[in-house]
Amino acid sequence: MQTKHKIASIGLAIAMTMGAASAFAQVMVGGASMLPTKDIIDNAVNSKDHTTLVAAVKAAGLVDTLKSAGPFTVFAPTNEAFAALPAGTVDTLLKPENKATLSGILTYHVVAGKMDAAALTKAIKAGGGSASLKTVAGGTLIAKAAMGGVTITDEKGDVAKVTIADVYQSNGVIHVINKVMLPK
Repeated sequence: MQTKHKIASIGLAIAMTMGAASAFAQVMVGGASMLPTKDIIDNAVNSKDHTTLVAAVKAAGLVDTLKSAGPFTVFAPTNEAFAALPAGTVDTLLKPENKATLSGILTYHVVAGKMDAAALTKAIKAGGGSASLKTVAGGTLIAKAAMGGVTITDEKGDVAKVTIADVYQSNGVIHVINKVMLPK
């Protein structure tokens, strides 16, 4: 078990170092440059991998919130993550009568403050291998070191992998994830 933690820590350190380097390089997400001078929304609308997320943010009325000063940490599911939900789920959530539910799911992906890879690593180490992250929705996500990076676990036990870390924004940071996180 000790060896697994050491290997995971090494993988996280490498991912963190690569993430820190990306702060100084041009980061591409969904075929678009993510510019640290733009806010979360202005960058997300350009990512072809996040069109479902952007549509959901608009339907939930969260655009102004995510354009505000923040800072925010957003765990941003890709279109593929949304497509993996049971058939009809996204269409149902986008209906006006489900705005509150949709807003709750989306704000469950947001943590107040700026938690880049370095901050996540520090919190995971301080937590003995995991970090409890309080979401804007009031729920909890658990971050853990994993081979090659970080995983995020929701309150139902579903696990997402951070596929692109440290996408810096003018009002926070985005970590791209491969699964939609759902609160209890």
